[in-house]
Amino acid sequence: MTDTLLRVRHLRTYFWTLDGIVKAVDGVNMDIGTGRTLGVVGESGCGKSITALSIMRLIERPGKIVEGSVDLDRTDLLKLSESEMREIRGNAISMIFQEPMTSLNPVFTTGNQIAEAIRLHADIGAREAEDRAVEMLRKVGIPDPERRARQYPHEMSGGMRQRVMIAMALSTYPQLLIADEPTTALDVTIQAQILELMKELREERRMSIMLITHDLGVIAEMADDVVVMYSGKVVETGDVFTIFERPHHPYTQGLLGSLPRIGQRRGRLRVIEGVVPNPLNLPKGCLFARRCPCVMPICEQTPPPFQEVHPGQVSRCWLTPAGTTPAVGMTAPADVAEAEAARMTITADSGRQSATAAQMGEVGR
Repeated sequence: MTDTLLRVRHLRTYFWTLDGIVKAVDGVNMDIGTGRTLGVVGESGCGKSITALSIMRLIERPGKIVEGSVDLDRTDLLKLSESEMREIRGNAISMIFQEPMTSLNPVFTTGNQIAEAIRLHADIGAREAEDRAVEMLRKVGIPDPERRARQYPHEMSGGMRQRVMIAMALSTYPQLLIADEPTTALDVTIQAQILELMKELREERRMSIMLITHDLGVIAEMADDVVVMYSGKVVETGDVFTIFERPHHPYTQGLLGSLPRIGQRRGRLRVIEGVVPNPLNLPKGCLFARRCPCVMPICEQTPPPFQEVHPGQVSRCWLTPAGTTPAVGMTAPADVAEAEAARMTITADSGRQSATAAQMGEVGR
């Protein structure tokens, strides 16, 4: 049985703007097991990065975490003081940020910044910290790391800076690594090297990883479990095999259908028509209804249930597990549809128990 390292429940992060309230993260639940990798996917603006920043408690005004819990090894991070949270950041949890240029201090050398992170959380001397910084630069594929450690961020390319950020995040050997598009600026050979390093640390130290990316190929290679997000909500979860082989939600099907397949001859790739809804004017019913090829009248009026469609796989959709129309009827009145959605929706913990049972039955990952 896999222990749960991070448990997020009912997380809501809102932003107050002059035009109204933006519900960037709206009721997100997710679990990350010890030594496992959770892949988080979805279009730009769906709430992936805000979820990660909420876990790290790095939300700035006008944003605010308004509800929920984030339990790291049974400690609710949202209830800690800022000084206690600083002990967690960079130590128990490290994060690789999406934009390296704005994450590195331009007035300190890269080696100095990595060594500082190490010394803040490890009882070692300056020389040992500098040696470890150089070693981490070497591990992430930076040539001549001794010289690069003495350089400033502006003396490096975007890919180099990204690798420095990865080295800094991994240098403290965290329990949980949050990687927000960690390989975006890297060429394919360095990307493979970084992913392999993350795998090695996961195996050696039972490090858990929350991997945020648009690259479904990386998810297939790295992830054990997958969370699909859309407009601030989780729309489907499951283990990586189930999500890729048997996606249920039409949005997940659209994402996977847009991928080219090696050895498969086909015409134009599938496209998800339309655009993400305006966060200041969200639809009344299903948030994906206006773009969905399977839309029904009930979808337009009533938010869909978060139902278990297969053991360990949960989908926020009115379609039955077999992909057919709901038993309640496509045109059910709002009060009947809402009652049916409430009956079908599973709790976060019941979904987690089913997922754990499914994980126990996995064969040779």
